[in-house]
Amino acid sequence: MANAWLAGTLVAIVSGAVGLFVVVRNSTFAAHAIPNGAFAGAAGATLVGASPLLGLVVFSVASALGIAAFGRRRNDVVTALALVTMLAAGAAFLAASGAYEPAIDALLFGEVLGVSRGEVLALALLVVGAGVVLALVFRSLLYASVTEEVAAARGVAVRALDTVFLVLVAVTAGLAVPVVGALLTFALTVGPPAAARTLVARPGRALALATALSLACVWAAIASAYLSGWPIGFFVGAYAAAEYVSARAASSWRERRARP
Repeated sequence: MANAWLAGTLVAIVSGAVGLFVVVRNSTFAAHAIPNGAFAGAAGATLVGASPLLGLVVFSVASALGIAAFGRRRNDVVTALALVTMLAAGAAFLAASGAYEPAIDALLFGEVLGVSRGEVLALALLVVGAGVVLALVFRSLLYASVTEEVAAARGVAVRALDTVFLVLVAVTAGLAVPVVGALLTFALTVGPPAAARTLVARPGRALALATALSLACVWAAIASAYLSGWPIGFFVGAYAAAEYVSARAASSWRERRARP
């Protein structure tokens, strides 16, 4: 349980921070597709006897780089092709490795109680690296996300920032898959940040609130999964959706009160 709380906390922090840009940039489709690359990577690593975490990160980053390289004009088409390609690769790797059903279930829906102390340390290193990169590009990435044409006209390297952003999404996916699973990783990177953006307009406060809501979602999901025995991915998806619905209701109530 100690490893589960540590891993969940690390995943929540990076998911909330990166997820805010996923919402601002309307990149939820990429946030859904890239974790499936992570799923294929874990399956491939299992096949060759390597670390699943290494496979998760390598394949998800490869998916992100592919989308960044070929998806400038037709991002939705390239993202969809990356999604189906990685799903096919994952199915082939699992069939070749003969992995038993619980292992497949853990990849798809998460198994936070199976995270080891060594994996927690690796997660911590990846989170620190992702945090440093995000801090360095925060202002430029926010500028390019809100007004891309103006940022490009002022000399901001928009294409390079797109690639950096997708790699950050890929690292986040690689971190989150062991905890919440490939199918529901994007729920954590979309639900809490979308709720935060609904409630708060200023970027700094939205970032802090997105991280706080992501932490609350993961902590509540871990406790619920431990008490019920159900997959943690179910609770992450349910609580993330509940946070967003609650935020929309609170925002609507606040707007009605503000009307004369």
